[in-house]
Amino acid sequence: MSVPWKSDLLAPFLALPIPDGKVQAEYVWVDGDGGLRSKTTTVSKTVTGLDDLRVWDFDGSSTNQAPGHDSDVYLRPAAIFKDPFRGGDNILVLAETYNNDGTPNRTNYRHHAAKVMELAKETKPWFGLEQEYTLFGVDDRPLGWPVGGFPGPQGPYYCGAGTGKVVARDLIEAHYRACLYSGINISGINAEVMPSQWEFQVGPCEGIEMGDHLWMARYLLVRLAEMWSVKVSFHPKPLQQGDWNGAGCHSNYSTLAMREKGGLKHIEEAIQKLALRHQQHIAVYGEDNELRLTGKHETASITAFSSGVANRGASIRIPRHVAAQGFGYLEDRRPASNVDPYRVTAAIVETTVLNVK
Repeated sequence: MSVPWKSDLLAPFLALPIPDGKVQAEYVWVDGDGGLRSKTTTVSKTVTGLDDLRVWDFDGSSTNQAPGHDSDVYLRPAAIFKDPFRGGDNILVLAETYNNDGTPNRTNYRHHAAKVMELAKETKPWFGLEQEYTLFGVDDRPLGWPVGGFPGPQGPYYCGAGTGKVVARDLIEAHYRACLYSGINISGINAEVMPSQWEFQVGPCEGIEMGDHLWMARYLLVRLAEMWSVKVSFHPKPLQQGDWNGAGCHSNYSTLAMREKGGLKHIEEAIQKLALRHQQHIAVYGEDNELRLTGKHETASITAFSSGVANRGASIRIPRHVAAQGFGYLEDRRPASNVDPYRVTAAIVETTVLNVK
């Protein structure tokens, strides 16, 4: 199902002045299947903080988050971003989901992650997540791939430039600018190894902000893709036949001790702890990740933990410049592209800082 976006028809209405003090606040939340939903309310004053926003609700039986006989799920505002679609004082509100008894909804992983980050705040955990994704047309074929066939083998597409090497650069540039405008700490983009696959990076973000910024960046991407009549897939192995890379969400991580002189010792200690809880991490690192973590296509095997300097076939990579200078960060290459960022960041901190066994 797709209807072309009529931006020329919409433009004069977006240009209409809004009465003084009125703001459109679009609440965004994670649904019961790991997707994103949103709805908009009018706020009668300029929003300066979370206290200016009400707790709202929605029909959880329509989002796989509640049964029909008890369907109200509540939206508690958690983070505010500028709205790049409406502009002005209008905002996007990332919200947590709660049941009517006050407990977090089963898909509200932010609630637990916030507690973890509060316990570890003295260590100043920083994250940078590399979000890979694949673009598809409305016909469910990878965007730009020849009808009834395949593009040439992987090789020329990674960080490529030029016709026949990349597709949808206009969409990707629009997303980059929208993130910057919104206040998301996006740090870069690049075309990926498989044609029609791209990556954006968010971070460094400290603590709970990592999950907030990545989820909103994902939302902006799917909203913009809607305007292009393009589908976004976060599946870790969208093409399971053929010699094609999967999609991950490589997670770069450091504490203050790792970033200071002599920090390599703390990085190595963290890797030892991560090795002991490999399977616990895999359990929360995304759905269908076994299709991606095969030991091929720049991945480690899902069944065995490994680490190394500059090794993109390892579970954990220490960048070469980090090993050379003796401080910096590590890269956990195991998380799938569809991982919940609250889960991966919480798991890493629990293992390396809170010493959860």
